[in-house]
Amino acid sequence: MQYADFSSLLIERQGTVLTVTLDRPGSLNAIDHSLHKALAEVFTLAASDDEAHVIVLTGAGTAFSAGGDFGLMQNIIDDPRQHDIEGSALSRRLLLGILDCPKPIVARLNGDAVGLGATIALFCDVIVAVDTARIGDPHVKVGLVAGDGGAIIWPHLIGHCRASEFLLLGTLLAAPEAARIGLINHCVSADELDGKVADIAERLSEGASLAIRWTKAALKAPLKQAVTDYLDASLAHEGLTMRSADHQEAVAAFRERRRPVFSGR
Repeated sequence: MQYADFSSLLIERQGTVLTVTLDRPGSLNAIDHSLHKALAEVFTLAASDDEAHVIVLTGAGTAFSAGGDFGLMQNIIDDPRQHDIEGSALSRRLLLGILDCPKPIVARLNGDAVGLGATIALFCDVIVAVDTARIGDPHVKVGLVAGDGGAIIWPHLIGHCRASEFLLLGTLLAAPEAARIGLINHCVSADELDGKVADIAERLSEGASLAIRWTKAALKAPLKQAVTDYLDASLAHEGLTMRSADHQEAVAAFRERRRPVFSGR
């Protein structure tokens, strides 16, 4: 299998384990247009890669992903059609690409997973985080709806009440707490992270691939149905908030290194 020359992804193979690394460490692997597009394509390619039995998804540097790139946010403020037309389509292809990929995907959280970064990790099949990582979806703190999958995956994993509190407040959870409440599978020390991920990947790789593939399909069916039913509406709500004064204020505050002052407009 020949993968496209993704400038923002590093793709490596060791035996039957394919490691996909978000490779924008200077921006904490924030998801700009290039990375968004690459992520929307790579899982579909991996699905037809006969040499890959397992996928490990991780981030370069100190973070898994800081979520949306603020430069991209400003571009969308300037031209909202970027979200309405291409951005929404990429978000849909990304989430369905993860769900439809027959290979089990292990998320290796080497650091913080925030916003869309958290959503991508939570859509994976097994999530292993270093104990210093944080995970959360603070869309509301930048004046946005968590419309690119967060409002779907959080209640699916931990129930409506907990998800409502975390998403409405934009709370970042420490990895030990995320593991305690069942949001992620494992929380380990930095020294243990690679060994734990390798052990899970090896066991999956050596397992009965057809049984694993179809068990994943059965497990993901309700989530895939939720994406089909609700993602378009969630993305539309997010698109409305992209046009808001509060979102523009949040982006300006980030650039000016100050706290945003929201007006409810």
